[in-house]
Amino acid sequence: MSREPRKDRPQARFHGRVEAPGRLCAEPGCAEPGEFRAPVAPGPRGGDGPGAYRFLCLEHVRAFNSGYNYFSGMSPEEIHAAQRPYAGWEAESRAFTATGGADRPPRWADFADPLDAIGARFRAARPVERKDGKPLSGKDREAMKVLALDLDADRMALRRRYSDLVRQYHPDRNGGDRSHEGALQKVIEAYQQLKSSPAFA
Repeated sequence: MSREPRKDRPQARFHGRVEAPGRLCAEPGCAEPGEFRAPVAPGPRGGDGPGAYRFLCLEHVRAFNSGYNYFSGMSPEEIHAAQRPYAGWEAESRAFTATGGADRPPRWADFADPLDAIGARFRAARPVERKDGKPLSGKDREAMKVLALDLDADRMALRRRYSDLVRQYHPDRNGGDRSHEGALQKVIEAYQQLKSSPAFA
């Protein structure tokens, strides 16, 4: 395998070199290629994002770097504050609080939600619980949907609903019509799930 560098990406001898044929050093009177980026003015930047910059040749970027002073123009108090070990860490960060998989709900006082489009999302992230506090698993909730049972239904309501649906779907009650056997099977499975659930104990 050849160890020769690719011609379209020659190995750069200096880190940060950005070659651009025809671009000259920004230092007045210099005719060398401008291949190294440097800030327009030394010292700390203000605002967001990178500040304005210029391209210098290797000699002038070395001179710029040797004279660069981050603290230039700062008062002794500002220099002391910037040199503290925890400088920059005082800003409050967003709390990583468990919210049931959803983002943190917005402050409702800030805007109106007449269609309840946003509020519904945060309610859906937290399953509604029974009034008696008895737990419901995901399978319990699916079974209750199959039986069309109220969330707070008790064991008696479960038996009554099961009996009604069996009568509705059983072939013997429908003149031998077996077209509802799939629905009947789902009703039986849902009842078996719920009758052994702690919520219906």
